Amino acid sequence: QVQVVESGGGLAQPGGSLRLSCTASGFSLNYYTIAWFRQAPGKEREGVSCISRRDTSTYYADSVKGRFTISRDNAKSTVYLQMNSLQPEDTAVYYCAAGFYGCPAPSGKYNYWGQGTQVTVSA
Repeated sequence: QVQVVESGGGLAQPGGSLRLSCTASGFSLNYYTIAWFRQAPGKEREGVSCISRRDTSTYYADSVKGRFTISRDNAKSTVYLQMNSLQPEDTAVYYCAAGFYGCPAPSGKYNYWGQGTQVTVSA
């Protein structure tokens, strides 16, 4: 069964940090471009960051640049999103997606999606 699973979400205080993890069953993430998207209540889903499958080049949305870092550990077939200096506006459900296109790419280009993990930033 092919499945993408996110973990690591939770509650953080403003200025705090969380690290999200993305893993998969039924296939290896090592051969895919991996992206993180997020969707806040009442807002459209937006691309946050991605890491290319070919050269590990990365992309960050302006809203998270300098605060979030995406990385991949091929030995563990896992992609991480380190989120620092979190702000209330980062509150959203975060989704991991895997695809074959380059980074960045529209959400419709990704083949596999996780169920999402909730990130809440509040004092």
